[in-house]
Amino acid sequence: MFSFTKYKKIFFAFSGILVLASIGSILFFGLNLGIDFEGGGTLSVDFENERPNADLIKENLSSFNFEELHVRPVGEKGVMIQVKKKDLNDETRENIINELDKIKPIRKGSEEFKVIGPTIGRELKDKTKVFTIITLLAIVIYVAFAFRKISWPMPSWKYGISALIALFHDLIIPVGVFAVIGQQLGIQLTIPVVTALLTVLGYSINDTVVIFDRIRENLLREKGSSYAETVDISLNQILTRSIHTSVTTLLVLFAIFFFGGEALKYFALTLIIGIAAGTYSSIFLAGPVLVAWYNWERSS
Repeated sequence: MFSFTKYKKIFFAFSGILVLASIGSILFFGLNLGIDFEGGGTLSVDFENERPNADLIKENLSSFNFEELHVRPVGEKGVMIQVKKKDLNDETRENIINELDKIKPIRKGSEEFKVIGPTIGRELKDKTKVFTIITLLAIVIYVAFAFRKISWPMPSWKYGISALIALFHDLIIPVGVFAVIGQQLGIQLTIPVVTALLTVLGYSINDTVVIFDRIRENLLREKGSSYAETVDISLNQILTRSIHTSVTTLLVLFAIFFFGGEALKYFALTLIIGIAAGTYSSIFLAGPVLVAWYNWERSS
């Protein structure tokens, strides 16, 4: 039997490095928020034949002096042009379409235009923060309620706090990755990415609750001579199931990432990073945190 709690300091150190690196990336680079949060406009068009290079499109649209311009491929022959914090009126839109048509002929009737004002963007940003906080609090309350019959050796609310620590770990790491790729590659944090982050929370807490439930069962059956041994027994019992579940999920997500198209690419990437972090935290972090807390209380 592998002793997870014996090497908990190594696991804590590894997680601490990842979390600090993620926080540092967010503070240093910031988040490249999409137009969903910042306001702006998108213009999607399909070309009749071959799609022109993104750099060529940017070069031809440089005369508009947009504050920030992103060009992304859509489908086989289409592109999506995103402009942040810029009022795109009908005249500007028509000028962009005409400029694109000079590069390569545009399929008539394929143009789609969407504008999000800065007020709506701020509202979405505020609501996202509120929803995330409410989700985390609801998860803590649920775990504390689900394990309310556990009073020894750790009360149920400490299981909720342990789960919250693991969830913070799972949330901050993909956000830190997006801070880096947002700076280096111009990838934006959009509503689908935020949706994926909330999905990660649900997936991760499910894994953690399964492990906590096994700890509860083994405590009732008095398996293990100590609390640490009971946690180790529980983690070894659930290890194979947890890894198999995560691997099969990741295989699907990798398929979506590579073959699902541009619209789903970064949604899938967020889930890949988050589920990998969540699998690690459920096994190597949540249970050992309980044991470390228990040991600290006994020694103090």
